[in-house]
Amino acid sequence: MTTTQGFYDDLAEHYHLIFEDWSRSIERQAGILGPLLERYTGLSALRLLDCSCGIGTQALGLAQRGHTVVASDLSRASVARAQREARRLGVEVQFHVADMRELNSVPAEGFDVVLAADNALPHLLSEVDLSRAFEQMGSKLRRGGTLAATVRDYDQLIQTRPAMQPPAFFGAAGQRRIVHQVWDWDGTEYDLHLYISFETAVGWVYKHYISRYRALLRAEISASLERAGFTGVEWLEPQATSFYQPIVVARKEPS
Repeated sequence: MTTTQGFYDDLAEHYHLIFEDWSRSIERQAGILGPLLERYTGLSALRLLDCSCGIGTQALGLAQRGHTVVASDLSRASVARAQREARRLGVEVQFHVADMRELNSVPAEGFDVVLAADNALPHLLSEVDLSRAFEQMGSKLRRGGTLAATVRDYDQLIQTRPAMQPPAFFGAAGQRRIVHQVWDWDGTEYDLHLYISFETAVGWVYKHYISRYRALLRAEISASLERAGFTGVEWLEPQATSFYQPIVVARKEPS
């Protein structure tokens, strides 16, 4: 089984292909997350750490919005790709290679917000790892700072344990691609098989990536946050935010 780091290292150069239009997704997500985080903090200009930045989907858009963004990820290849994209877009983001369970290599602290988006938390397969990650995120926040994470709605998914995610078809003739997922369940964990098939001048080719996830329930996440010293845990539904996943927000205990 590929490690989480290996999964994202392998996927880095093709990650944008899972979106119909990655540039538009960057803009749209920043347009949702930016105002939400600004409202929760009461600040119009945030110091924000994106601790699962991947190739920059959230970090880039939030930097374009005018926030001071530091971004980290455990995948060196993803961070390298995100750095290239930041230069291409002309935005200033400070990048680091760091596991969210060990954020000491990120030198800055006192952030207004720590963000972990795109279902990053379920890669943590034990309560020990999840608690460690929340403790590390808390160590990077100022007192009263906000943690925000986006996670699949596993409270619903665990009831049916779906075997696949329906294929998505993108692109015009000659440049088409198909993106789909197959999920192999093992109790409350599953192996996600991501397939990206794309059309080239010499025919169709496909890429196959595998990673392990844990179906983290909301009660588990909320309890782990509280044990790590966070208060005011709140779940925001996609119907209310227009974001594609539920969002959990919590506040670092003020002094």
